[in-house]
Amino acid sequence: MSKDEKGTLVSVGSGSIGGSATALAGVALGAAEGTAGAAALVSGLAYLGMLVGGGMMAGIGVVCAAPILGGAACYGAYKLCKKI
Repeated sequence: MSKDEKGTLVSVGSGSIGGSATALAGVALGAAEGTAGAAALVSGLAYLGMLVGGGMMAGIGVVCAAPILGGAACYGAYKLCKKI
């Protein structure tokens, strides 16, 4: 594996992990206080969906998009820094 491939793998992986952690934290923080289990997940997803003008299904989209966007952002930053 070349140095460029390793850098790409590390940048995309770290961005995806960061995006996943952010999405999970958003679900946990958006959960209604006093809820447990599935109710906490549903209320957290509904809260995230509300931020983009939707409901729980939109919240699922937000959670799914976060790791992809994080990976793309870190990959873009890696390529930008490599050119400098």
